[in-house]
Amino acid sequence: MSQEEQNAGEESVSAVYMRERQERKLMMKRKNLEREEKEGRPGARQKLRGADGAAGGAGGGNGYQGNGGGSEYRASGGQRRPSCGPLPDGWIDCPAMGEAIGLLIPAKAPLGEAFRELVEPGKRWNADVALKQTRSMKKDVGLVIDLTNTTRYYNPQDWTKHKVKYLKLACRGRDEVPDDETVNRFVYAALDYMRATDRKKCILVHCTHGHNRTGFMIIHFLMRAMGGRVAERLAEFAEARPPGIYKEDYIQALFSFYHERRPEPVTCPPTPEWKATFDLDLDLNVALEMDEEEAAGERAGDDGNEECGAAVLPEAEPSKEEGKKKMTIDDVLGSAIPEEQQMELQHLVCTGLKSPNFRHFPGSQPVSLDLKNLQLLRQRLYYVTWKADGTRYMMLICPDGCYLIDRNFRFRRVQMRFPMRKYLQHKPADDWDVHRTTLLDGEMVVDTVPGSGVQERRYLIYDLMMLDAVPLGDKPFAERFEQIEREVVAPRRIDATMNDLYDYSQEDFKVRRKDFYMLSAVGKLLHNFIPKLSHESDGLILQGWNDAYVPRTHEGLLKWKYAHMNSVDFCLKKSPEGKWVLLLSDRKTLRALPAAKITFPGMSEEEESELEGKMVECCWKKEEGVWEFMRVRTDKEHPNAWHTYLKVMDSIRDNITEEVLLKEVQNIRSLPVYEEHEKSEIRRMQQQRRQQHPPPHHHQQQQRHHHPQHHPHHLISSNRIRSKREEISRSHAPLPIHEDAGLTGVAVGISISFCCLIFFHAHFSTSCWLFYLPCLLESKECSKHRNRVKRLEMHYWRMQTSIS
Repeated sequence: MSQEEQNAGEESVSAVYMRERQERKLMMKRKNLEREEKEGRPGARQKLRGADGAAGGAGGGNGYQGNGGGSEYRASGGQRRPSCGPLPDGWIDCPAMGEAIGLLIPAKAPLGEAFRELVEPGKRWNADVALKQTRSMKKDVGLVIDLTNTTRYYNPQDWTKHKVKYLKLACRGRDEVPDDETVNRFVYAALDYMRATDRKKCILVHCTHGHNRTGFMIIHFLMRAMGGRVAERLAEFAEARPPGIYKEDYIQALFSFYHERRPEPVTCPPTPEWKATFDLDLDLNVALEMDEEEAAGERAGDDGNEECGAAVLPEAEPSKEEGKKKMTIDDVLGSAIPEEQQMELQHLVCTGLKSPNFRHFPGSQPVSLDLKNLQLLRQRLYYVTWKADGTRYMMLICPDGCYLIDRNFRFRRVQMRFPMRKYLQHKPADDWDVHRTTLLDGEMVVDTVPGSGVQERRYLIYDLMMLDAVPLGDKPFAERFEQIEREVVAPRRIDATMNDLYDYSQEDFKVRRKDFYMLSAVGKLLHNFIPKLSHESDGLILQGWNDAYVPRTHEGLLKWKYAHMNSVDFCLKKSPEGKWVLLLSDRKTLRALPAAKITFPGMSEEEESELEGKMVECCWKKEEGVWEFMRVRTDKEHPNAWHTYLKVMDSIRDNITEEVLLKEVQNIRSLPVYEEHEKSEIRRMQQQRRQQHPPPHHHQQQQRHHHPQHHPHHLISSNRIRSKREEISRSHAPLPIHEDAGLTGVAVGISISFCCLIFFHAHFSTSCWLFYLPCLLESKECSKHRNRVKRLEMHYWRMQTSIS
């Protein structure tokens, strides 16, 4: 075949492709115009007729391929134009570059050689010009991050030939803000590059015009890398790249993402004059000449105007009733992070825990209680808590975000705020107010309020292994447990009363410490506490009070489960004969459980077949000699280890029932180690009460000078307190259980005193601020509030005197 015949064949294929693409686009246009006509929009009928005419021309073969040039010709007039497509609307008069914000330089998209004929010599702005301009600013660019949703603007080699790295993060733009995962990739890429180059080179960031998507990403970076408030960062970007972000959706998305209340002065600036409205109808032929990526990317994704085309009309928002989704413990929380960041955080966690294996989840794993390890309760001091049937997560709090770590040792970022206690004492101007590297262990539960059915997700923290980059794993559990409330939970509660901007109620879940109790409370836990819990519980956890944190399997951390809930996690497969095979992990392989049988109560054969290859939790039915399917473990990628299975079977065979456990605990609590500890706890609580109650004569002297006008009304306004009271009672309320179960707990609060205050609030004109007393008492070490707390305590003691 000659070269001419080959070219003719290629042109024929191209013509067919162009015609089919043209017909698809016109069909889409017609459907949207028909929708407009039904809605009664003016001019819709004329537009529809115009679209029909264009469709007829395309179908008759007299359209875009008619002049023999395919997409290189306009339908009207036959003017030849480059195949790169039209100039982005408003690009010519849009300022090329803004001022540097740290090491980030916002800019509009450079246009390559394909656009040379469309831009006047004085208006051209390509990669070469951009680098010259940054050098004149004494800024050396080493990385370019392209946020446009098209590849037609330039060739990445325009940068790489200058030894400038290039990263493409395609974002649709228009009314769609970049998704959380893309934001995570952007922030990590920028931080990683700055770290690799020792902050010696700058990063040029651009979308089509360098305002909305570019500003959105840069503000995310500033918030995570430097802290601050959204309003401050918006103003900072607007100063560097006027007028800043000019789309309301982007501005509101930033406040919503960081859970900040939007100050009234923060408004959306008007659209710049150079950003003219793009009329799709007048430029329909141009849009049709562009390929699908360009049309969808440039007109729909690359900073298009809100009225740029009906092909990308936003979908109708679901109603509130439809939007309500029932919470489950299997829900996936947070957003994915880059794989490179996964590996870095895995290494960080394992280093902090002194765990040599960076590939497996390093969280401490309990073993089943059997007759052998039951003797450990006699050898050292143990505390007890309920075993929640939730999802196990470790949590890593870093300056750039908070990360949930699942059993597969995968990290997902969640937007949470964990202020540091020392921030509440004094806030240095050059210091951050959140934890830097704090590692927690806990479980996620879904609480359901009986009767109302209202659901709320909570993260129950039961261990603290690293605090502000200081490893605590070698410390006794008693010390780590105390610091959970003091350093992690209480500062959040106090900050909620003082922080007008951050809205804790918008976070994905609430946070509280999971309480542990003396071993003597086992009976009350089983009979009074667990039955009234608002989430599922399948047993008890027995924790050594002075134990260090042990990664992976901890032989001294014991779990007791109800007999009908003693379970093993298997990988479910089918043999060639069609029989179910239960697989367990054995080092690096899977090992089949010999002669194992499994039943699926209430499931059809079709539902059973869908379980193949999944991780399933099964309980042992002793009478039938079979394993019974309980649920799919979506939070696990691997089955239990063989040795874990053996321990569970030992526990099942030993059959430590509730009666056996209670009898054993009754005998154990008389041992010296427990008797001495209970006595010391009683002395400690008595001492605390003496410190909280001054001598009677002290009250009488102070009462002589008591006058309502001395109450500090100016501390907190009444209106703010009423609204805050409702908000915090929802956000930080304890689990909806009956706390009058009589548990002798570790955490001795001031709830009784607080109830007394509320009961007598009618006698005092300052009743509105009494709600804040527990929070302020917790912060009495804070120098900022020391005098205030002293006045509150004095008033509290006066009330106690009047009660007596």
